[in-house]
Amino acid sequence: QVQLVESGGGLVQAGGSLRLSCVASGNIFRINNMGWYRQASGKQRELVADITSGGTPNYADSVKGRFTISRDNAKKTVSMQMNSLKPENTAVYYCAASGIRTWAQTLNDVWGQGTQVTVSS
Repeated sequence: QVQLVESGGGLVQAGGSLRLSCVASGNIFRINNMGWYRQASGKQRELVADITSGGTPNYADSVKGRFTISRDNAKKTVSMQMNSLKPENTAVYYCAASGIRTWAQTLNDVWGQGTQVTVSS
């Protein structure tokens, strides 16, 4: 069974930094895209950043220059360094992956359980 498990959320003051990590487990031999989404209270889930298996990143305009996404294909992990955090970045952050190839099938839209990030003013 394929699972994504996030870690690294928490409470930080405005201007501070956090690093989120996500590891994929299961009988996986390739993952195409991995990324991070967030959902603030009362709002829709939105893309924060994602990255291809070749390492090409894509960022939401609101986080460009402050967040950096990276991945380690061998370890099946994706991380996101978040700097200069703002109160409006407060949300539950979800790891997501698509194009997960296992021996039996290819899975899309696999999500982690989410990790809370709270930025105080």
